[in-house]
Amino acid sequence: MIAEKLQEVEEKIEAAKARRTPQITEDVQLVAVTKNHDVAAMREAIDAGVTDIGENRIQEAMGKYETLGRQVTWHLIGHLQTNKAKQAVKYFDLIHSVDTPHLARALDKEAGKIGKVQDVLVQVNLAKEESKSGVYEEDLQPLLQLVDELPHLRLCGLMCIAPNYDDTEKCRPLFRRMREIFDGIKDIPFQTANIKYLSMGMSHDYGIAIEEGANIVRVGTAIFGPRQY
Repeated sequence: MIAEKLQEVEEKIEAAKARRTPQITEDVQLVAVTKNHDVAAMREAIDAGVTDIGENRIQEAMGKYETLGRQVTWHLIGHLQTNKAKQAVKYFDLIHSVDTPHLARALDKEAGKIGKVQDVLVQVNLAKEESKSGVYEEDLQPLLQLVDELPHLRLCGLMCIAPNYDDTEKCRPLFRRMREIFDGIKDIPFQTANIKYLSMGMSHDYGIAIEEGANIVRVGTAIFGPRQY
């Protein structure tokens, strides 16, 4: 069942890539979001071809990390509290949700303790939704510069979450603007940054996100079905 749903998602990804404008050429990385899904479902997905796993919560991820028994790339895609920075740098390969200077400095400090350079994305709250984390566009530049200057962080791009519109077409202008911002920061003369990832799009809107330039999509329900609470 999971393998069939995964194949459907991959086919939709390819179809969306074909609808892109010619100047957007990157491949698309699928992150399978396993929040509230058990290790057996994760293994089934990985055995069907998933290479990247996304988790929202540190505590849930830690238990799965110890028992999964598969080699995958781990993505932290949920809001991260500063007091969880130590665990985040221990368990995750890419953290999508850096949104404040305070959090950036905490991650840098903890990564330094274990001799790691932590890959991170800065989360942008383009729609200025109070219910979502993320830096506003007008405050983005100083945060990017700070992350670039911290010795144990590597800035790899941007992440956003679109509003949950009933009509997903309403997401398109936001995704388009995010791609413009992403392309713009590639021209900034950073010290150590490697700007390559634009993480946007989830189960309900990932097709539009890809059309508008996402190269990481975070898909859970479309692969695993409804979450198990």
